[in-house]
Amino acid sequence: MSRFITTLICCLMFAAQVQATSTQKTLQQVDLVKVDKSDRIMQLVSNNQVVREYSISLGGQPQGHKQQEGDQRTPEGSYILDYKKEDSSYYRSMHVSYPNASDKARAKALGVSPGGFIMVHGQRNYLGWLAPIMQQFDWTDGCIALTNAEMDEFMALVSVGTEVQIQW
Repeated sequence: MSRFITTLICCLMFAAQVQATSTQKTLQQVDLVKVDKSDRIMQLVSNNQVVREYSISLGGQPQGHKQQEGDQRTPEGSYILDYKKEDSSYYRSMHVSYPNASDKARAKALGVSPGGFIMVHGQRNYLGWLAPIMQQFDWTDGCIALTNAEMDEFMALVSVGTEVQIQW
């Protein structure tokens, strides 16, 4: 009987290791984040397959490309998620590489600041419990908001250096 139990434990440990390895491969394979502002959807893509999809909240004036600081718009175009931030006013975040050279040139031609510090982030610190309500509205200053639980998953699945494509 003890040989049976030992064999069973070994099999269970092997199965757990296989599952953990499979999960790690999934975590490392997200190669694109797609944001559809008009539908308020963010998709995580791996090898042209959507592996996760989230409902998102945007800035108070989401339609159109970000033109200047304070316009409450989320930029449109192709950017890079270039660093993670754990110490802000919001629960975890990842920075979008806005403004790029084109954004800066456009703002300069308009005589305005392009703004910056656009993030994918969770809820305002200590207010995560309000997410079921807050995620029904566009409430950010131009960022892309998820629930805190979704932000934990996002941070686990998406590596620094991943491309993000944002469109209306």
